[in-house]
Amino acid sequence: MKPKYGKITIKSKGDFTKTLRFLRFISSRYFYNKIKHYAKKGVVVLAEATPKDTGESSDSWDYEIDISKDKTTITWTNSNTTPDGVPVVLLVQYGHATRNGGYVEGFDFINPAIKPIFDEMADSIWREVQNA
Repeated sequence: MKPKYGKITIKSKGDFTKTLRFLRFISSRYFYNKIKHYAKKGVVVLAEATPKDTGESSDSWDYEIDISKDKTTITWTNSNTTPDGVPVVLLVQYGHATRNGGYVEGFDFINPAIKPIFDEMADSIWREVQNA
């Protein structure tokens, strides 16, 4: 029985040199150090951008880097919390109700502060990919 459709042929030229070089790069310690550099830079800009009353929230920024099989994640954390365990910076960022029934509107200070870090990191990593 003849196939209903024609034959499919796939041809390829070249090799995977650049791909393999890039994969070696992202699995290297150099890549981790680059991610760590941007994580630390994020802590600095978040601390500078955090509204300061007592300064406790601005001094409480830190980061965690999680490298798994298929992704790398930077999580910026802030350890200054309310007695209920809510991060104070989230109350400032998104707003919150008050005990007497009022509402304090949020102030977006996190996104404008961290965006330049994301942009710089994306540009830097893209340059690395192109040069790999």
